[in-house]
Amino acid sequence: MKPLRAIFLLSSLLFSHNLLSQPSPDEQFGELFKAVQLEPVFEDSKTFPDCIPRASVEEINRAYTQQKNQPGFQLAGFVEQYFELPVNPASGFQSDTSNSITEHIQKLWPVLTREPNSKSQSSLINLPEPYVVPGGRFREIYYWDSYFTMLGLAIDQRVDLIENMVDNFTYLIDEVGFIPNGNRAYYTSRSQPPFFSLMVRLLADTQGDSILIRYLPQLQKEYDFWMDGAENLTEADSAHRRVVLLDKSVLNRYWDDRPVPRPEAYKEDVAVAASVDMPEEIVYQNIRAACESGWDFSSRWFRDSQNLNTIRTTELIPVDLNSLIYHLETTLSEAYAHSQQPGQQKKFEKLAKDRHRAIRKYCWNSAERFYFDYDFVKGEPSDQYTLAAAYPLFFKIARIREARNVAQTLEQEFLLLGGVQTTLKTTGQQWDAPNGWAPLQWITVRGLNNYGYINLADDICQRWIDNNRRVYQNTGKLVEKYNVRDVTLKAGGGEYPVQDGFGWSNGVLLKLMEVTVNQ
Repeated sequence: MKPLRAIFLLSSLLFSHNLLSQPSPDEQFGELFKAVQLEPVFEDSKTFPDCIPRASVEEINRAYTQQKNQPGFQLAGFVEQYFELPVNPASGFQSDTSNSITEHIQKLWPVLTREPNSKSQSSLINLPEPYVVPGGRFREIYYWDSYFTMLGLAIDQRVDLIENMVDNFTYLIDEVGFIPNGNRAYYTSRSQPPFFSLMVRLLADTQGDSILIRYLPQLQKEYDFWMDGAENLTEADSAHRRVVLLDKSVLNRYWDDRPVPRPEAYKEDVAVAASVDMPEEIVYQNIRAACESGWDFSSRWFRDSQNLNTIRTTELIPVDLNSLIYHLETTLSEAYAHSQQPGQQKKFEKLAKDRHRAIRKYCWNSAERFYFDYDFVKGEPSDQYTLAAAYPLFFKIARIREARNVAQTLEQEFLLLGGVQTTLKTTGQQWDAPNGWAPLQWITVRGLNNYGYINLADDICQRWIDNNRRVYQNTGKLVEKYNVRDVTLKAGGGEYPVQDGFGWSNGVLLKLMEVTVNQ
């Protein structure tokens, strides 16, 4: 065990810091939390959940109860007295566009790096090793963001930081039981797309296959989390948490265990629930499940393909999620082979083959010649075209003919001046047209390369790189998402303004620049 982690774990015991029992701010502050979020005191709903209390929870709640009905009481003043505002990671950083874009990213890594801290503060779950945050309002580590950030860290030979982040995720798996959306107490009811097995393989690329053995226990725990309840599914009771039984196949969906408004988007969720003629618990659960997907929000999850108040995330079998779990199963099979456990190796080899067949059976639409999510409630594929269709190419699940059809659709429908757009729908949601996102550019490019579509992959690469360079030269920033239709603009839409920093944009840009150089 690393000395730093050993010290951290000892300190955690001394502070009696139980991650599973760390309450979310909405649970801690109850009526006060609701009042602050609905007034609202802050323009961004994420600000208050990230504030650091200046006194104990009990003292703050008692003071609020005593003062709230007094003449002249001002809620904003009360919050200022009892809470310290969070600081954005890049505060004070000044970019210099005379630096190359790679030099800019290298200077940003330390700005975006957080150091471990054994003391509990606010909603933050402290981690034993240094880690990179995305940037802007995202002041904590995020699960799937981190893999794409690691791609850039690998280019910059920061294997030490990659290992630190993988170790932080193993810590979370061991302590929480899975990898939460991010290291905040209010994220511990959901995860994000399961990229842990890809992180482990990335580390194995530099340190050898012994890495698979080292992280095997956590890979297994990750799988157990996603497959919880699978053994009890029946035809009459065919769905539980993240697993769904379809005929004889068990596939996965996104989920969240708390059907209440998200603390970090409280007023927004309450407004959506108020506009829908259905139980609010169902609305909240589907909103939160979309957050677990990372695609929050997208027409992909909407019943009418346009409006958030028709969200039905939990009714869909996502093609990307099941492709990721296929990779986890193949990684577990290989890890068990290296650890001389042939029984387990064969078990996961069979599970991966079964999932491979099921993905093609349920998610490939031969009439449309494209991969789609599967609506298991209706018993038919979704009709929403999305870049999630590139995942079966990325993981080499698609047949050659299928890959050709997907490549044609990507080139004809998704490819725009600045890269590939996320969906074909323009809804104002951030995971829809005309926005392009760094992780999906990489998934698409790598998937196309896997099947020999080198020219198309290189074209997407160059358009995305040029788009990133243009925004950097004009603003001095690399941002969270980009407009790929109108490259004179930065992307917009969604719950919050465009954020700069930005972890996964930095990582993917460095990786794509390497790909174009090496071709």
